[in-house]
Amino acid sequence: MGTFNRFFAGALALSALAFSGPAFAQMGQPAPWQIGFQDAATPIMEQIHDFHNFVTAIIIAITLFVLGLLAWVMIRYNENRNPVPSRTSHHTMLEIVWTVLPILILVAIAIPSFRLLFAQYDYPKADVTINATGHQWYWSYEYPDEEIQFDSLMLSDNQLEEGQPRLLSVDNEVVVPVGANVLVQVKSTDVIHDWAVPSFGVKIDAVPGRLQTTWFRAEQEGMFYGQCSELCGRNHAFMPIAVRVVSQEEYDNWVSETKEAALDDGKSVAEAKPSDKMDDGDAEKLAAIEN
Repeated sequence: MGTFNRFFAGALALSALAFSGPAFAQMGQPAPWQIGFQDAATPIMEQIHDFHNFVTAIIIAITLFVLGLLAWVMIRYNENRNPVPSRTSHHTMLEIVWTVLPILILVAIAIPSFRLLFAQYDYPKADVTINATGHQWYWSYEYPDEEIQFDSLMLSDNQLEEGQPRLLSVDNEVVVPVGANVLVQVKSTDVIHDWAVPSFGVKIDAVPGRLQTTWFRAEQEGMFYGQCSELCGRNHAFMPIAVRVVSQEEYDNWVSETKEAALDDGKSVAEAKPSDKMDDGDAEKLAAIEN
């Protein structure tokens, strides 16, 4: 009875954990106790979802088949029901099947896998080009066609406004137009970083002395967050990525306003205005990071 009570209590606890709080990821940012990928905001991420679900179905089918086979062998061929064991050592058809079937499964997985890889690295004509440079421990961005550049640093807890996620919000967000093909050229000035935005299906290393390229096309407006996904040092966890997807009109206004602000300051290259909420402590932190 004690064993049954412990089993029942464990099952009840697991059920309560499974059905309490948000269990699935959401669009643009993670959720507590999430399972699965974040919602897809680009065609590439939609293909990643489809490929993941396809492979998961194959894994489940194989697992259930092996489980059923083990159960059947243990019940049908145990010592009580089969006191005289069979001496069969070969079965030609069975050996052909268990050799050919795994090959067919691998081929079925390889076809959509290669199709996805081709889509990820077949860059379309860029509507917007962005250079992302990783530093210890922040990102800097440049729009070479618009002559805009800025640094993007994580907001501290006392700078956050309502609705801004902790450890993901930044003072200067990357701004791109919805439906545009965005080419991102990634590099690093010190160690290996990684530019990753889960809802876009983008994850690429920033390697010192090497220019890496990726792309995305966001098909809906909103805020999308990511993080450096390489162990780049002690502040690795404080190097977020924030991308704001807006309408084409709003994007054009942002470009114009940023350029006008630079001209007013007498600068040849436009710089996005940093957060005006930065206090003395944050300024010292920025200076320490830059040094």
